[in-house]
Amino acid sequence: MHKTVVDANSSPFRLNLRELWAYRDLFIILAYRDLRVRYAQTFLGLFWAFIQPAATLLIFSVVFGRAVKVDTGGIPYPVFAIAGMSAWTYFAFVLNQSGNSIIGAQEMVKKIYFPRLVIPLSKAVVGLVDFAIVMLFLVGLMLIYRVPISANIWALPFFLLLTVVSSLAVGIWLSALTIRYRDFQHVVPFMVQFGLYATPIAYPAETIVKNLPHWANVLYYLNPMAGVVEGFRWAIIGGAAPSEYSWISFGLIFLLFLSGIVYFKKIEKVMADIV
Repeated sequence: MHKTVVDANSSPFRLNLRELWAYRDLFIILAYRDLRVRYAQTFLGLFWAFIQPAATLLIFSVVFGRAVKVDTGGIPYPVFAIAGMSAWTYFAFVLNQSGNSIIGAQEMVKKIYFPRLVIPLSKAVVGLVDFAIVMLFLVGLMLIYRVPISANIWALPFFLLLTVVSSLAVGIWLSALTIRYRDFQHVVPFMVQFGLYATPIAYPAETIVKNLPHWANVLYYLNPMAGVVEGFRWAIIGGAAPSEYSWISFGLIFLLFLSGIVYFKKIEKVMADIV
């Protein structure tokens, strides 16, 4: 295992990055192990990553596309929904996996030292596989319905970065909180289920917020994925531009990310004792 030389004059944040880099081999091993375990001894293998968004899309298409008849601005409803679902699928995966990540690795945490942040970070890498499959699903639907790529595609890297950072921000918080408060193991699935409908995936955000007062709009965009999903969809297939309230979501993402790292480092000192 690589060893890190501590520089007393270096900042804690810089030292943390150096330490994470020193343990990059462990990071790769954990990510590869999780990927293998997830699809080991399964009949359909990676196809499971396709089935879940496909089933969700079917339900959304029946309920919101046909029954409610959500206005998507002329974009075929399946393309509209899966564009938003692409970002949400990755976010939901990281939340579900990060919540129990430290507890699941408690034997390793108790026996050896390594930067514990490696564990939730490795989950974020594994989630990219599901994300890539859903993106291929989206491209296929765009070809079937002949939906052209938006001229806003230049903004996609920015929203991809926000998707990853928002997933890590909440995931790091949950991985640390779950150690002290085991109730979060039961709260996380509820958060994911509730967030699926509280985020503008099955419907455009403007249908919810256009008749709401200012304070309610602010409250709605305190959901970090509200602005991300809205921008992600706009970058790929066009439609309504992200709301001016989206900056609330973007600011909250970076606040959660930075504060999550600070809290995680605080808990890391006693993690082996309380896990």
